[in-house]
Formats: sequence, C-alpha cells, structure tokens
Amino acid sequence: MAHIGKRIAKAREGIERTKLYPLSDAVKLVRERAKAKFDESVEIAMNLGVDPKHADQMVRGVVNLPNGTGRTLRVAVFARGPKADEAKAAGADIVGAEDLVTTVQGGTIDFDRCIATPDMMPLVGRLGKVLGPRGLMPNPKVGTVTMDVTAAVKASKGGAVEFRVEKAGIVQGTIGKASFDDGKLVENVKAFVDAVAKAKPAGAKGTYIQRIAISSTQGPGVKVDVGSVGGVTA
Repeated sequence: MAHIGKRIAKAREGIERTKLYPLSDAVKLVRERAKAKFDESVEIAMNLGVDPKHADQMVRGVVNLPNGTGRTLRVAVFARGPKADEAKAAGADIVGAEDLVTTVQGGTIDFDRCIATPDMMPLVGRLGKVLGPRGLMPNPKVGTVTMDVTAAVKASKGGAVEFRVEKAGIVQGTIGKASFDDGKLVENVKAFVDAVAKAKPAGAKGTYIQRIAISSTQGPGVKVDVGSVGGVTA
C-alpha cells in the first residue's frame, strides 16, 4: 500500500470517501482543505455515460464561467489586416499570420488559448499535429474560429473554459480559485455542469452525468450529489 503523507491524511479528515455531498457542502470542504502556500485552483471532474470512440458520443464545448477562473490566460490570434488590429485592441497577447505559424512550428507555444479567423484556417491547419494534442487547435464548435475576434478574445480573457471528454468518458476543467468565496464557486460549478449537460450527444444512452467530484490543486477530491447541482437532467 502506498504511503500517505501527513498533509494528505490531515486534508482527508472529515471527508467520507463514498459520501455524496450537497454542492455547497462540497465546496466548503474543498476550500477548507486548500492549505498550500499559493492560491490553489479548484477543479471539477465529471464521469459521463458516453464512449468518445464513437463520433455520436463526443462531448465538447465551451462555458463562460460567471465569476471567471481567477487565472489570466495568454491568448494568440491568427489574423491579418483589420482583424489583426481588432485582436490587438481586444487584448490578445500574440497576433500573427505566417510569422506566427513559423514560431509555433519552431516549438514556441507561449499561449494558453488560440483563436483564428476562418480565412486563416488553411494556414493554421498545418499546425494540427502541434496544437491538436495540446487542445489548442481553433475550432468553430467552441467559438475559436470566428470573425468576431473581439468577443472571442474577451471571452477567453474573462473566464471561457473549453471542455472535451477524454477516452475514459471524463470531462475535467478549472472552475475557479480556492480564494473565491463559496457562492462564486457554487455558481461556477453550476454553469460548468449545465454547459456539459446541454452538450449531451445524440448517441448517449442511459444515465448521462454519472458522477461529479471537485478538488483543489493539492487537496482531496470530494464527491458531489448530482441532484444538488440543480437544473441538471442526468
């Protein structure tokens, strides 16, 4: 059996590993156990009743968290001319065309979110093998291939979180910081879960949202009663 350190053991005290906690209680437990010297992120993990190997069971989307993530993202935009100027005015950190493609191909990826205008996609398509595995490839389904670069940049800077189901049928995402008050984290969790619920694919059978858990960066996971999230059809 793996050794459990004193810090982790102490953090787990008072948490029943098999119990499903009401959302407000779960948030409180997570925040109380975020004792790191930095402001820990709060993460959510959702087990879904889908098999992403089938195209009609893929789950992907974006959610604008009402209270943001507490993290400042670096945003890159592939655009030319007036749209490039628009991106810079909106607060994009990196803007370019062929020059940016060359930079990325050279191994420099100094951004957390990537946006492109539709006319740039033949160029950006060359970067699929580089950006795809990192989850950075622009995609119209999540609003990162668009002519409205101002809205896309501001959404990315303001708390837009992309989600995509993994092979095991799990969706994960950051829903704030431990320094947020309980109410803000509860609102963010509800927004995230609601977005995943609305992204339910046509091929999903049986119970769609099976389990939900939240945790801080260095804290234990706390299982959430799906019914306590409110307004979610499992």
